Amino acid sequence: MALPTAHEALIYLMVMTSASDRDMTDVELARIGNVVRSWPIFEGFDDERLIGIAQDCQKRLHENGGMTGLLTLARKAIPEHLHDTAYAMAFEVATVDLEMRMEELRVLQLLRQHLNVDDATVAAIERTTKARHRTLT
Repeated sequence: MALPTAHEALIYLMVMTSASDRDMTDVELARIGNVVRSWPIFEGFDDERLIGIAQDCQKRLHENGGMTGLLTLARKAIPEHLHDTAYAMAFEVATVDLEMRMEELRVLQLLRQHLNVDDATVAAIERTTKARHRTLT
């Protein structure tokens, strides 16, 4: 497998998290688009490429190595100082529909392990993301 760009790898991780429960909801897809359009890490990225990259991710998930292969590629493509950002993006997508299925939890666990995100950082990311998604009702 050819090494993706850092932007592609970040998108792969979000798509993989969303697809893990075999139900990519419209809310999750919209959040991926929102992250790509609004997070500073994607400045200069052509968001018109998003659909093609998501389709490429789906293909790669079905190739040799599957999810583990994709996680390994992402770890190589994303600079180490951005591994926590990658986890934050994936967690953002997983929590946007206010439901966390076992498959999503497993993908997040694998992602933490592959990217070597420490427990304190994981806890901080998860707490702030959950707080951001709360509503008054």
